[in-house]
Amino acid sequence: MLILGIESSCDETSVAIVEDGRKTIANLVLSQLDVHRDFGGVVPELACRMHLEIINPLIEQALEQSGLKWEDIDAIAVTHGPGLVGAVLIGVAAAKALAYSLNKPLIGVNHLEGHIYANHLEEGEMAIPAISLLVSGGHTSLVLVRDHGNYEIVGETRDDAAGEAFDKVARMLGLGYPGGPVIDKTAKAGNPDLIRFPRAMTESRDNFDFSFSGLKTAVVYYLKSEEGKKARVEDIAAGFQEAAVDVLVKKTVNAAKKFNVKDILLAGGVARNSRLREKMAEKAGRKGIKVHLPSPILCTDNAAMIATAGYFLYKRGIVSDLGLDALPNLPLPQCQ
Repeated sequence: MLILGIESSCDETSVAIVEDGRKTIANLVLSQLDVHRDFGGVVPELACRMHLEIINPLIEQALEQSGLKWEDIDAIAVTHGPGLVGAVLIGVAAAKALAYSLNKPLIGVNHLEGHIYANHLEEGEMAIPAISLLVSGGHTSLVLVRDHGNYEIVGETRDDAAGEAFDKVARMLGLGYPGGPVIDKTAKAGNPDLIRFPRAMTESRDNFDFSFSGLKTAVVYYLKSEEGKKARVEDIAAGFQEAAVDVLVKKTVNAAKKFNVKDILLAGGVARNSRLREKMAEKAGRKGIKVHLPSPILCTDNAAMIATAGYFLYKRGIVSDLGLDALPNLPLPQCQ
C-alpha cells in the first residue's frame, strides 16, 4: 500500500511516499531555516507563505522522483495538528484537494504520533510496548506506548519544552538559531563537569514531569555573575546541555523501569542531540533496556513519519472526511 504523506506543521515543508508503512520511496524536506534565522525563531506568517509557494511543486517532485503515477497512490495522509495553525492549514488543504479530486482516502495524522512512528521506518517493526521520549522545540513528554494507537502520557513539561530551552540559552550565549544543533556542536569543545547547573524535579523516581525554566534562569544568573563573565562559552554550553540531558535520561529510564518495558523510543527534533543519544544508550543499556534511535533526518519534521503513522491508522479503519480541520493544539490520541 502506497501512502503519500504531507507535513507542514512548522517551518519544514515535506512530502513523502511510503510503502506499507515501512519502505520510504521518497521523502522530500524543504527547510526554511535560512529564512527564519535572522529573526531568532520561526515567523508564522513567513512560514505559511513558503509552505504555500512550495507544497504543490514538492508533491509533483515526489511523484517524479519515485516514478509513480497518481493512480498508484492508495491514500493521502497529512498532519492536521498540533502546530502553527496557518502552516498546518496549508498542508491539510492540499491533502483534502488531492483526496477529493483523486477519490482517495484521507487520513488526518497527529504530528506527535508521527514522530513516534519514525522509529518504525528503519527497524521494520516498532518495539511495543515501549516508553517514548518525545522531545522537541514545542513538546517534551514521556509516552507509554502500549500498542498501535494506545498511548498514555505519563510525564510532560510543566513550562518550557527542552528544545525551547536550548533555543533560549543559545540566544543568551550569542550562538544563533536553531539552538539545539549549535549548542550540541559548541558543547563538544567544552567541559560538561566544570559548571554544574540544576537538575529540576529529579528527586522522585515516580515523578516523570519535566521543568526547564529553572535551568534557563540559572544560566541567566550565571552569565551575570563575575564567574560567568569570565567563563568560556563552550563550557557554559556543555554544562547546560549536560544538565538538560541528565534530566531527560534519568526520567526516561525510570519510566521504563516503572512500567516494566524493555525498549525506549526517542522521537522529535531534540532526539538528534548527540549527547542525549550517547547518554541514553549508556544509562539504559546498564539496565538492560534497548534504546531505539531514528536517523537524524527522521527526528526532524518529515512526511515519511506522517505517511507511516497514516498507514497504521488506515489499517485500524481510521480515516477522515473532507471536513478535516487544522487543530493547532491537537493532543496525542490516547487509547484508541
